[in-house]
Amino acid sequence: MTLSLVTDYSDGISAIDAQFHRPKRAAIHLIVEHGKIALIDTGTASSIPGVLGVLQEKNLAVENVDYIILTHIHLDHAGGASHCMRVFPNARLVVHPRGARHMANPDKLISGAIAVYGETEFKRVYGEIYPIDRKRIIEAPDESRIDLNGRSLLFLDTPGHARHHNCIYDEKSNSFFTGDTFGVSYRELDVNSMEFVFPTTTPVQFDPDAAHASIDRIMRFNPEHAFLTHYSRICHLEQHAESMHELINAHVDIARNVQNYADSIKTSRFDAIRAALQALLLQHIRSHGCTMPEEDITNLLYSDIRLNTLGLEHWLDH
Repeated sequence: MTLSLVTDYSDGISAIDAQFHRPKRAAIHLIVEHGKIALIDTGTASSIPGVLGVLQEKNLAVENVDYIILTHIHLDHAGGASHCMRVFPNARLVVHPRGARHMANPDKLISGAIAVYGETEFKRVYGEIYPIDRKRIIEAPDESRIDLNGRSLLFLDTPGHARHHNCIYDEKSNSFFTGDTFGVSYRELDVNSMEFVFPTTTPVQFDPDAAHASIDRIMRFNPEHAFLTHYSRICHLEQHAESMHELINAHVDIARNVQNYADSIKTSRFDAIRAALQALLLQHIRSHGCTMPEEDITNLLYSDIRLNTLGLEHWLDH
């Protein structure tokens, strides 16, 4: 049943499972305001049939999708955007100004992703990505707003994970849709309703100083919830903000230590950073109270740790 893909929250907000590699790895957030619809992030092309099924079962018309909003243009967030524009005839795409040109002409975006994943894996996961008509693209600079049927959504420029990243503040729910700025939190790691959150330092634009500043900017709004793309709603934001600051610093320290002692490290720089990140996160997850077997934790976080390692290497080199 398609609605098994959905987690419904208050204030007309739902999370739709993008079915990205595994269940509940990436969320597409649905906001409904008196029948009008916005989708925040899109998953990949293969996510869109699930979205259409959810809308049908909720008796929501595709013609009432007003906005497709991207927190940023990494393809696990934006890979399905061009397909959305084909199936939602009245929708406009809302994106950070730095990302808009790549939605209109995705060639550079595609080549960058192929460089990270390889062409075979790229085609398997992301399929075709098409140019989007510039006339249907709305650029959302810092502190701009859009109106969803009387519901105001505020866009904040929040670099750190990427320079083309917006977080979206929804005053009605006193919540932020944070993409990757406020980290990653998988529901499998929840312990007694407390989430575990960790940073994502993926290539190629990780900037720790900007990441700290963006978290602080979000917290100045005193939000009740954050809706993460990976995966959906978290509470306890003051504790998580503090933990995010600590873990960002720890990621940076690991990268610098490996770089400084490269001559005495017998493995490659990549392997040394990856092993240290895995040990760091496992330690924090155990302190969090999670009793999941270590093998299951490492399997769950394998891709994130790999990408975080690549991001830290790129940061060291640039």
